[in-house]
Amino acid sequence: MQRVLMLHSSREGQTVKILRFMEQELGEGFKCELVNLHDDPKVELSQYDKVIVGASIRYGHLNTKLYSFIQENQKALTESDNAFFCVNLTARKPGKDIPENSAYIKKFLAKSPWQPKKIAVFAGALFYPRYRLFDRVMIRFIMKITGGETDTSKEVEYTDWEKVRTFCDILRAR
Repeated sequence: MQRVLMLHSSREGQTVKILRFMEQELGEGFKCELVNLHDDPKVELSQYDKVIVGASIRYGHLNTKLYSFIQENQKALTESDNAFFCVNLTARKPGKDIPENSAYIKKFLAKSPWQPKKIAVFAGALFYPRYRLFDRVMIRFIMKITGGETDTSKEVEYTDWEKVRTFCDILRAR
């Protein structure tokens, strides 16, 4: 039984939903534990066979708690069988959903002292009705500029679950 630590930095829950899907996809032979990076966890990474970090983008940035965790655990992260994925709305566009073309992944790799062994980018979800007024207005403005959904009564999930399933195939391999 492989122990898998699934760390997340999520605002609206889509990153957690993706990790839960991955947990199901990995299936038998994998025991997964989800941990919220926003809770400043103290975990012993060497107790796990795999470490997967999922983080969402908000207003063009990853949460600072992610970088703090990486700074504190860089050596253990590097030594682990590790993976990182980023969740953002830009990845809804063709070509922006691969690490090599993702401005967010490039920015992360330039800023982070940890360089993950496996990397993916997934499109997130748009939850207008759940957002506070300020966020709803700002995100609608950003979506209007980028040609996205602007109807604030809608919730739209852009995540390509087949792409997540394919990443799980990569994670399953040693």
